[in-house]
Amino acid sequence: MNAIIRSISNIKALNSHIMYGLLLAIGAALGFSVKAIFIKLAYNYEADAITLLMFRMAFALPFFVVIAIAEERKASVPLGARNTLVICMLGMIGYYFSSLLDFIGLQYVSAGLERLILFIYPTFVVIISSIFFNKKIGKEATIALFLCYIGIAFAVFHDLHFTGEHVLFGCLLILGATLTYSLFLVGSGEIIPKVGAKRFTAYAMIVSCVAVIIQFALMRDASYLDQPLTVYGYGFMLAVVSTVIPAFLLAEAIHRIGASSTSIIGALGPVATIIMAALILNEPVSVMQIIGALFVVGGVITLGMKRH
Repeated sequence: MNAIIRSISNIKALNSHIMYGLLLAIGAALGFSVKAIFIKLAYNYEADAITLLMFRMAFALPFFVVIAIAEERKASVPLGARNTLVICMLGMIGYYFSSLLDFIGLQYVSAGLERLILFIYPTFVVIISSIFFNKKIGKEATIALFLCYIGIAFAVFHDLHFTGEHVLFGCLLILGATLTYSLFLVGSGEIIPKVGAKRFTAYAMIVSCVAVIIQFALMRDASYLDQPLTVYGYGFMLAVVSTVIPAFLLAEAIHRIGASSTSIIGALGPVATIIMAALILNEPVSVMQIIGALFVVGGVITLGMKRH
């Protein structure tokens, strides 16, 4: 009898553990999905991409410095010169270049299309792994690639009809952001086991934050800091709600329920962005956009299920 009671207790504890992980994954997806909304709202005040990105990184920097210090105190071995160099390179590729391209691209495409394009990063990872590591693209992955890119074509058609003539240029910028982020993910898979996920993320983000601040100092003068308080507010929300919090919610979710389940739940992101963009930004929603979103989400879920 006691054994049965213990078994039931263990099952309840396991279910609670999984449910908490699912909630964390949902929170991360929503945090990342609202990023484009904050950016679009800030653009209404004529803030430019470089200035807004600087606000985001400047507000986020103290959080990551504190995290880096805490992780360094717990670390048993120093980073070392080679690991430091790799982290700097990946931070520049994955958080600096990717964020810069993303912010600029959002000036030309809808929030919904931006989130859909960024969401196909797992397909880029598959392609990169195939090219550089000779990993075969299987049947499921091929289907996923087909679904994702057909979906993006539908979504682009929607933006061309409703947004304007510069949509394709914006799409190329967002694709560049997706590609650089995918390269970052492939590279980070090699170094994270050596230094730890939180430690790696903190240092990579610090590198990116410093790079963005230096870029602003070189390309803009002090007059660009004269922004409405609302723009500063959006910069702070970008840093906390759409960068720091979801990054660590995601890490904890992966720890509890695994990367595959977390990536599948992440499919809520593009849908949430499209809904919020319609409600908050009054972006039009069409049948083509909905079809495109369903194709993209279906493709990424197919990839996620393949990894189980």
